Amino acid sequence: MAISTLSRRRFLPLVGAAGLVAASPRAFALDDDRGRPAAAARFVYVGTYTAPDVPPGGTHPSIAVGISVFRMHPHDGNLSLVQVVPASNPSYLALNPSLTRLYSVNENLAGSVTAYAINPANGQLMFLNTVSANGKHTTHVSVHPSGRYVMAANYTSGNWPVFRLQADGSIGPKTADFQGVGNGTGPRPDRQEGPHAHQIITDVGAKHVFAVDLGADNVNVLNLDLGTGSLTPNTVPFANAASGAGPRHMAFHPDGVRAYVLNELASTIDVHAYDPVRGALVWMQTISTLPRDFVGTNTTAEIRVHPSGKFLYNTNRGHNSVAMYEVEGDGTLDPIGWVSSGGQWPRGMNIDPSGTFLYAANQNTDNIAVYRIGHNGHLHLSAMVHTPTPVDVEFGAAG
Repeated sequence: MAISTLSRRRFLPLVGAAGLVAASPRAFALDDDRGRPAAAARFVYVGTYTAPDVPPGGTHPSIAVGISVFRMHPHDGNLSLVQVVPASNPSYLALNPSLTRLYSVNENLAGSVTAYAINPANGQLMFLNTVSANGKHTTHVSVHPSGRYVMAANYTSGNWPVFRLQADGSIGPKTADFQGVGNGTGPRPDRQEGPHAHQIITDVGAKHVFAVDLGADNVNVLNLDLGTGSLTPNTVPFANAASGAGPRHMAFHPDGVRAYVLNELASTIDVHAYDPVRGALVWMQTISTLPRDFVGTNTTAEIRVHPSGKFLYNTNRGHNSVAMYEVEGDGTLDPIGWVSSGGQWPRGMNIDPSGTFLYAANQNTDNIAVYRIGHNGHLHLSAMVHTPTPVDVEFGAAG
C-alpha cells in the first residue's frame, strides 16, 4: 500500500520517532497561512526559575534573575529583550483581561503572588505588591475573566487561594481557599502522597472554575461568587483521571464545549465533552502524547489549543518534543506528528494570539524555540531565543 493512501492514524505509528524533526527557518514557506490574521508586534513575558538554585527537573543551577520582558517581531516571531525584573522564582505568569497588569507566582516553600503594572508604551513592569499565597510552592496563577480576582495553585500544600484585586490592580485580601484532598493510595505514592494543586482556570464562559490536582488524580469543579469571592464545589464536583495519571494542566476548546486534560505522569491527554451549564466533564477519549516506539521516561508539561480550534499541542519532557494533533469534528484528537522542542526539558509552551507562532520554553538548555504554525497545524522552526531557564511564556499588548 502506498504511504499516500494511509490515514493519519495508520501512518503515524509507522513514523514513530522519525517524526521528530526541527525544520529549517525557511521551511514554513511550504505551509502558508492563507486567511490567518497576521501576527502583531507585541510584548512577551517569560517566567523563570531563578539563581542560585537548580530548578525542578534541572541539570544545573539557574542564572536567571526574574521575569524577562521581550518584544516580539511579527515577521519571524523572534524576541528582543526589553527588561529583566528581579524576582524570586516567578515561574508562572498571568495577565488581566485588559493587559494592563501582570501577576506572577513566586514558587518558593513559602509561596506568594506578586502584582505588576505594565507601562503601555514599552511593556515594562512596575512592582505593585506581593502577598502570601497561604501555601507551599505556588505553581500557577490566573486572573478571572471578570478582572476582579486572581487565583493561584499551591503545589506542595494542595490548595487554591483566591484574592480580590484592588482598583489599581494590586492584590487585595484573600476571599477563598479551596483545599484538595488525597492520601497517596494510588500507584504513584512518590508523586501522589497527597493533593498537589497544579492549575486553576475558568471555562470559556467563566461560569465555573477548574482546579487541577495531580496528587488526587482529579479536576475539581468549583463556583466563584463574584460578589464575595468565595469558592464552593459545583453540583458535579469533580472529574476523575485514571489512577496514577497525574493531571497537570487543562485547556478548553474555543467553542466552550470541549476540554482537554494533560496527564503529567501517564503522558496522556483526556478528551472531554463539556456541559457549561452543569459544569460537567464527560470523558470521550484518552490518547498518548508519545510515539509508539518511544523508549524512555517522560513527563508532560503544557497543553494549548490553537485559537482556530483546529489544532492542539503539548510538550513532552524526556522525549523533548512538541506533540501536534488535529482536532476532529467531535473534539477528539488525531496525532499529526512530533517535532523536536529545540532543546531539553520543554516546560512552558504558548501560542501567540494570532495563531501564527508557537513558543516552546526549554528549561535545561536556556532557550525558547519559536515555530511558525502551518495551515495544516505542522510546526516549522522560525527562530531561537537564548534566555536563562525559561518556564512560562505569556503574551501582552501589541506595541
